[in-house]
Amino acid sequence: MTGTNYLKNFVLLSLLASFACFCELSLANDAPAFPLEIQGNWVPGGMLFGKTAPGAQLKILNRELIADSHGEFVFGLGRDVTGNVRILINSEGQAHEFTFMVESREYKVQRINGVEKKYVSPPKEVLARISADAAQVRAARETLSQELNFRESFIWPANGPVTGVYGSQRVFNGVPKRPHYGLDIAGPVGTPIYAPAGGVVTLAVNDMYYSGGTLIVDHGYGISSTFIHLSEILVKPGQRLKQGELIAKMGATGRATGSHLDWRINWFEQRLDPALVLPERPTAHD
Repeated sequence: MTGTNYLKNFVLLSLLASFACFCELSLANDAPAFPLEIQGNWVPGGMLFGKTAPGAQLKILNRELIADSHGEFVFGLGRDVTGNVRILINSEGQAHEFTFMVESREYKVQRINGVEKKYVSPPKEVLARISADAAQVRAARETLSQELNFRESFIWPANGPVTGVYGSQRVFNGVPKRPHYGLDIAGPVGTPIYAPAGGVVTLAVNDMYYSGGTLIVDHGYGISSTFIHLSEILVKPGQRLKQGELIAKMGATGRATGSHLDWRINWFEQRLDPALVLPERPTAHD
Protein backbone atom coordinates (compact mmCIF):
# COMPACT_ATOMS: atom_id res chain seq x y z
CA MET A 1 0.00 0.00 0.00
CA THR A 2 1.42 3.38 -1.03
CA GLY A 3 1.72 6.22 1.41
CA THR A 4 -1.01 8.12 -0.43
CA ASN A 5 -3.48 5.18 -0.31
CA TYR A 6 -2.66 4.56 3.34
CA LEU A 7 -3.44 8.18 4.16
CA LYS A 8 -6.73 8.03 2.21
CA ASN A 9 -7.79 4.83 4.02
CA PHE A 10 -6.81 6.28 7.39
CA VAL A 11 -8.88 9.40 6.76
CA LEU A 12 -11.84 7.28 5.57
CA LEU A 13 -11.71 5.02 8.65
CA SER A 14 -11.45 8.06 10.91
CA LEU A 15 -14.51 9.61 9.26
CA LEU A 16 -16.47 6.35 9.60
CA ALA A 17 -15.51 6.07 13.29
CA SER A 18 -16.51 9.68 13.89
CA PHE A 19 -19.83 9.08 12.12
CA ALA A 20 -20.49 6.00 14.28
CA CYS A 21 -19.75 7.96 17.46
CA PHE A 22 -21.99 10.80 16.25
CA CYS A 23 -24.85 8.36 15.57
CA GLU A 24 -24.48 6.76 19.02
CA LEU A 25 -24.46 10.18 20.68
CA SER A 26 -27.48 11.30 18.67
CA LEU A 27 -29.43 8.16 19.59
CA ALA A 28 -28.57 8.66 23.26
CA ASN A 29 -29.69 12.28 23.13
CA ASP A 30 -32.85 11.35 21.25
CA ALA A 31 -33.79 8.66 23.82
CA PRO A 32 -36.82 9.78 25.85
CA ALA A 33 -35.92 11.09 29.31
CA PHE A 34 -37.58 9.46 32.31
CA PRO A 35 -40.76 11.45 32.98
CA LEU A 36 -40.89 13.69 36.04
CA GLU A 37 -42.83 16.91 36.42
CA ILE A 38 -42.94 18.93 39.64
CA GLN A 39 -45.23 21.90 40.28
CA GLY A 40 -45.22 24.03 43.41
CA ASN A 41 -43.04 26.19 45.61
CA TRP A 42 -39.53 24.86 46.26
CA VAL A 43 -39.37 26.71 49.57
CA PRO A 44 -39.65 25.52 53.18
CA GLY A 45 -43.34 25.03 53.87
CA GLY A 46 -44.21 24.43 50.22
CA MET A 47 -46.63 21.79 48.91
CA LEU A 48 -45.54 20.24 45.62
CA PHE A 49 -47.39 18.15 43.07
CA GLY A 50 -45.56 15.62 40.91
CA LYS A 51 -46.22 13.41 37.94
CA THR A 52 -44.13 10.46 36.80
CA ALA A 53 -44.60 6.89 35.56
CA PRO A 54 -47.84 5.32 36.90
CA GLY A 55 -47.20 3.10 39.90
CA ALA A 56 -43.58 4.23 40.27
CA GLN A 57 -42.02 3.86 43.72
CA LEU A 58 -40.59 7.08 45.14
CA LYS A 59 -38.52 8.12 48.11
CA ILE A 60 -38.59 11.77 49.18
CA LEU A 61 -37.23 13.10 52.48
CA ASN A 62 -36.90 9.49 53.72
CA ARG A 63 -40.59 8.89 53.05
CA GLU A 64 -41.53 6.10 50.63
CA LEU A 65 -44.61 6.52 48.47
CA ILE A 66 -46.15 5.21 45.26
CA ALA A 67 -47.43 7.28 42.35
CA ASP A 68 -51.09 6.66 41.56
CA SER A 69 -52.50 5.11 38.39
CA HIS A 70 -52.01 8.44 36.60
CA GLY A 71 -48.46 8.81 37.88
CA GLU A 72 -49.42 11.63 40.24
CA PHE A 73 -48.12 12.20 43.77
CA VAL A 74 -47.84 14.98 46.35
CA PHE A 75 -45.26 15.91 48.97
CA GLY A 76 -44.23 18.84 51.14
CA LEU A 77 -41.18 20.59 52.54
CA GLY A 78 -40.95 21.28 56.27
CA ARG A 79 -39.83 24.55 57.86
CA ASP A 80 -36.19 23.54 58.22
CA VAL A 81 -35.67 21.73 54.90
CA THR A 82 -32.77 23.42 53.11
CA GLY A 83 -30.23 22.76 50.37
CA ASN A 84 -30.77 19.91 47.92
CA VAL A 85 -33.69 17.48 48.04
CA ARG A 86 -33.29 14.17 46.24
CA ILE A 87 -36.17 12.33 44.63
CA LEU A 88 -35.43 8.63 44.08
CA ILE A 89 -37.72 6.79 41.66
CA ASN A 90 -37.85 3.09 40.85
CA SER A 91 -39.94 2.08 37.85
CA GLU A 92 -39.90 -1.25 36.02
CA GLY A 93 -36.66 -2.23 37.71
CA GLN A 94 -34.85 0.96 36.72
CA ALA A 95 -33.63 3.47 39.32
CA HIS A 96 -33.63 7.21 38.65
CA GLU A 97 -32.43 10.08 40.81
CA PHE A 98 -33.31 13.77 40.59
CA THR A 99 -32.03 16.65 42.70
CA PHE A 100 -33.80 19.94 43.37
CA MET A 101 -32.64 23.04 45.24
CA VAL A 102 -34.81 24.44 48.03
CA GLU A 103 -34.83 28.23 48.33
CA SER A 104 -34.16 29.70 51.76
CA ARG A 105 -36.67 31.67 53.86
CA GLU A 106 -36.37 34.11 56.71
CA TYR A 107 -38.75 33.93 59.66
CA LYS A 108 -40.05 36.51 62.09
CA VAL A 109 -39.65 36.44 65.86
CA GLN A 110 -43.01 36.65 67.64
CA ARG A 111 -42.99 37.66 71.31
CA ILE A 112 -46.08 36.70 73.28
CA ASN A 113 -46.57 37.76 76.90
CA GLY A 114 -49.30 36.93 79.37
CA VAL A 115 -49.19 33.15 78.81
CA GLU A 116 -50.04 31.16 81.95
CA LYS A 117 -46.90 29.75 83.57
CA LYS A 118 -48.21 26.16 83.40
CA TYR A 119 -48.16 26.38 79.58
CA VAL A 120 -44.64 27.85 79.38
CA SER A 121 -43.08 25.32 81.78
CA PRO A 122 -45.66 22.55 82.34
CA PRO A 123 -45.64 20.76 85.72
CA LYS A 124 -44.44 17.15 85.84
CA GLU A 125 -47.90 15.79 86.54
CA VAL A 126 -49.14 16.79 83.07
CA LEU A 127 -46.17 15.47 81.06
CA ALA A 128 -47.84 12.08 80.52
CA ARG A 129 -50.96 13.84 79.23
CA ILE A 130 -48.88 15.98 76.86
CA SER A 131 -47.13 12.86 75.55
CA ALA A 132 -50.45 11.07 75.02
CA ASP A 133 -51.86 14.08 73.17
CA ALA A 134 -48.83 14.19 70.88
CA ALA A 135 -49.12 10.47 70.13
CA GLN A 136 -52.75 10.90 69.03
CA VAL A 137 -51.84 13.78 66.74
CA ARG A 138 -48.90 11.89 65.20
CA ALA A 139 -51.10 8.86 64.53
CA ALA A 140 -53.73 10.99 62.80
CA ARG A 141 -51.11 12.69 60.63
CA GLU A 142 -49.67 9.33 59.58
CA THR A 143 -52.93 8.46 57.80
CA LEU A 144 -52.25 7.39 54.22
CA SER A 145 -55.45 7.37 52.20
CA GLN A 146 -56.23 7.68 48.52
CA GLU A 147 -58.40 10.74 49.03
CA LEU A 148 -57.70 13.40 46.39
CA ASN A 149 -59.10 16.45 48.16
CA PHE A 150 -55.66 18.06 48.37
CA ARG A 151 -56.02 18.80 44.64
CA GLU A 152 -58.75 21.33 45.42
CA SER A 153 -57.88 24.99 45.61
CA PHE A 154 -57.89 25.57 49.37
CA ILE A 155 -60.16 28.27 50.77
CA TRP A 156 -59.80 30.31 53.95
CA PRO A 157 -61.31 28.37 56.88
CA ALA A 158 -62.44 31.47 58.79
CA ASN A 159 -62.93 35.20 58.50
CA GLY A 160 -60.72 37.53 60.51
CA PRO A 161 -57.33 39.20 60.60
CA VAL A 162 -54.13 37.15 60.41
CA THR A 163 -52.30 37.48 63.73
CA GLY A 164 -49.64 34.78 63.43
CA VAL A 165 -47.68 33.36 60.52
CA TYR A 166 -45.90 30.12 59.70
CA GLY A 167 -42.31 29.62 60.75
CA SER A 168 -42.02 32.46 63.24
CA GLN A 169 -39.88 31.83 66.32
CA ARG A 170 -42.10 32.16 69.37
CA VAL A 171 -40.98 33.63 72.68
CA PHE A 172 -43.50 33.09 75.51
CA ASN A 173 -43.04 35.39 78.50
CA GLY A 174 -39.41 35.85 77.45
CA VAL A 175 -38.75 32.10 77.07
CA PRO A 176 -37.86 30.91 73.51
CA LYS A 177 -40.07 28.02 72.38
CA ARG A 178 -40.61 25.95 69.26
CA PRO A 179 -41.43 27.79 66.02
CA HIS A 180 -45.02 28.45 65.09
CA TYR A 181 -46.18 26.04 62.41
CA GLY A 182 -49.58 27.44 61.60
CA LEU A 183 -51.57 30.40 60.35
CA ASP A 184 -53.44 32.27 63.08
CA ILE A 185 -56.78 33.91 62.29
CA ALA A 186 -58.33 35.97 65.09
CA GLY A 187 -62.02 36.36 65.87
CA PRO A 188 -64.56 36.21 68.69
CA VAL A 189 -65.27 32.94 70.46
CA GLY A 190 -67.81 31.05 68.38
CA THR A 191 -66.65 32.38 65.00
CA PRO A 192 -67.53 29.67 62.44
CA ILE A 193 -64.76 27.57 60.92
CA TYR A 194 -65.17 25.84 57.57
CA ALA A 195 -63.35 22.99 55.86
CA PRO A 196 -60.66 24.55 53.61
CA ALA A 197 -60.79 21.41 51.46
CA GLY A 198 -62.75 18.18 51.50
CA GLY A 199 -61.57 15.20 53.49
CA VAL A 200 -62.21 12.74 56.30
CA VAL A 201 -62.03 13.53 60.02
CA THR A 202 -59.24 11.52 61.68
CA LEU A 203 -59.14 13.21 65.10
CA ALA A 204 -61.60 15.23 67.17
CA VAL A 205 -60.64 15.91 70.81
CA ASN A 206 -62.17 18.68 72.90
CA ASP A 207 -59.44 19.29 75.47
CA MET A 208 -55.77 18.68 74.65
CA TYR A 209 -53.29 20.32 77.01
CA TYR A 210 -51.57 22.71 74.63
CA SER A 211 -53.97 22.84 71.68
CA GLY A 212 -57.32 22.64 73.49
CA GLY A 213 -60.11 21.67 71.10
CA THR A 214 -58.25 19.86 68.32
CA LEU A 215 -59.53 18.65 64.95
CA ILE A 216 -57.57 16.91 62.17
CA VAL A 217 -58.90 16.33 58.64
CA ASP A 218 -57.20 14.02 56.15
CA HIS A 219 -57.11 15.42 52.60
CA GLY A 220 -55.34 12.39 51.12
CA TYR A 221 -51.86 10.99 50.45
CA GLY A 222 -50.44 12.32 53.73
CA ILE A 223 -51.82 15.87 53.44
CA SER A 224 -53.85 16.91 56.49
CA SER A 225 -55.23 20.02 58.16
CA THR A 226 -55.13 20.60 61.91
CA PHE A 227 -57.39 23.13 63.65
CA ILE A 228 -56.65 24.01 67.28
CA HIS A 229 -57.88 26.14 70.22
CA LEU A 230 -61.47 25.35 69.18
CA SER A 231 -64.38 26.17 71.49
CA GLU A 232 -66.61 23.59 69.81
CA ILE A 233 -66.10 20.72 67.35
CA LEU A 234 -69.11 19.99 65.14
CA VAL A 235 -67.90 16.84 63.34
CA LYS A 236 -66.85 13.32 64.37
CA PRO A 237 -63.99 10.94 63.49
CA GLY A 238 -64.70 9.08 60.26
CA GLN A 239 -67.05 11.77 58.98
CA ARG A 240 -66.55 12.76 55.35
CA LEU A 241 -66.46 16.51 54.70
CA LYS A 242 -67.00 18.75 51.72
CA GLN A 243 -65.06 21.94 51.10
CA GLY A 244 -66.78 24.87 52.81
CA GLU A 245 -68.69 22.70 55.29
CA LEU A 246 -69.05 24.09 58.83
CA ILE A 247 -66.77 22.01 61.07
CA ALA A 248 -66.03 23.91 64.29
CA LYS A 249 -66.12 27.19 66.19
CA MET A 250 -63.23 29.42 67.14
CA GLY A 251 -62.05 29.60 70.74
CA ALA A 252 -59.22 30.20 73.19
CA THR A 253 -58.76 26.71 74.64
CA GLY A 254 -55.37 25.27 75.54
CA ARG A 255 -52.31 27.55 75.38
CA ALA A 256 -53.91 30.65 73.91
CA THR A 257 -53.97 34.28 75.03
CA GLY A 258 -57.07 35.14 73.03
CA SER A 259 -59.69 33.67 70.74
CA HIS A 260 -58.27 32.59 67.39
CA LEU A 261 -57.90 29.67 64.99
CA ASP A 262 -54.46 28.12 64.58
CA TRP A 263 -54.65 26.24 61.26
CA ARG A 264 -51.85 23.91 60.24
CA ILE A 265 -51.15 21.76 57.19
CA ASN A 266 -48.94 18.68 57.22
CA TRP A 267 -47.51 16.19 54.76
CA PHE A 268 -47.09 13.41 57.31
CA GLU A 269 -44.52 14.87 59.77
CA GLN A 270 -43.47 17.70 57.45
CA ARG A 271 -45.14 20.95 58.51
CA LEU A 272 -46.32 23.10 55.60
CA ASP A 273 -47.29 26.76 55.26
CA PRO A 274 -51.07 27.24 54.82
CA ALA A 275 -50.49 30.70 53.33
CA LEU A 276 -48.82 29.10 50.29
CA VAL A 277 -52.00 27.26 49.27
CA LEU A 278 -54.48 30.10 49.83
CA PRO A 279 -55.85 32.89 47.67
CA GLU A 280 -54.72 36.33 48.81
CA ARG A 281 -57.95 37.42 50.43
CA PRO A 282 -60.58 35.45 52.32
CA THR A 283 -64.07 35.17 50.89
CA ALA A 284 -66.86 35.91 53.35
CA HIS A 285 -69.26 33.07 54.12
CA ASP A 286 -73.00 33.55 54.22
